[in-house]
Amino acid sequence: MLQPRCQRTIAEKVSCSGVGLHGGHAVQITLRPERPGRGIVFQRRFAGELIEIPAHAECVVSTDHATSIAVGDARIATVEHLLASLYAMQIDNVVVEVDGDELPVLDGSARGFVDLIDEAGAYEQDAVCDVHAVCEPIEIVEGNRRIRIDPAPVLRISYAIDFDHSSIGRQTFEIEALDRAAFERDVAAARTFGFLEDVEALWRVGLARGGSLANTLVLDAEGVVNEEGLRFPDEFVRHKVLDLIGDLALLGMPLCGHVSVERGGHALHQRLVRRLRLEAAG
Repeated sequence: MLQPRCQRTIAEKVSCSGVGLHGGHAVQITLRPERPGRGIVFQRRFAGELIEIPAHAECVVSTDHATSIAVGDARIATVEHLLASLYAMQIDNVVVEVDGDELPVLDGSARGFVDLIDEAGAYEQDAVCDVHAVCEPIEIVEGNRRIRIDPAPVLRISYAIDFDHSSIGRQTFEIEALDRAAFERDVAAARTFGFLEDVEALWRVGLARGGSLANTLVLDAEGVVNEEGLRFPDEFVRHKVLDLIGDLALLGMPLCGHVSVERGGHALHQRLVRRLRLEAAG
């Protein structure tokens, strides 16, 4: 079982900027230290007011190509890569100020957010961090998609994807115990990916307007278009693990359990997180 630890925040304020993947607009975010028990809270100005959006599953309003959270009409999209980095680096309390409606995509991975949190440093606080330990299995099945969590002493992840494309096919990846070292080594640099044939369809619904080869791993019928090629032979499934960790962060506390996923995505991840939120509250 995870050993009890103190809550942590960042040591100083830090900022970064970039373009939003789906909206295509320039955006800046600033991370500020926060008091114990506050959790991760996003802030943005909307209709002349400063709106706070807690990083909780109840605030998720969309899982269409990214995880979006909102309070009322004030929305912030594509929060999962930053949340995954904060979770893996054990930052429990922080305010994330956003000057738009989406987080910057950076290079399509979490590597830039890891560097940003490293720049800020970490500060241990005088409060114990609650942990949610799963006692009974939970399984959700949607056709050939499945997500399950079983009791385990740490957060263990097993993920499988299956795409009808020669460059992907079936890929599996496992993390025996998620910690900062495993996240930085195995997951953080894995980029978001998409298919060239889908780009125009995404544009028609107002998505992927900020996408480029600088921030997305793109595949055409022949293979990977990016000159850099793959960062890992199985980069696609590793990115799915990155997304999962960011979605699990919306539980609002560290998790002990073995999460196994077959052909998952944000919507399926969030179904599990909502179940876990209810379990933790009960």
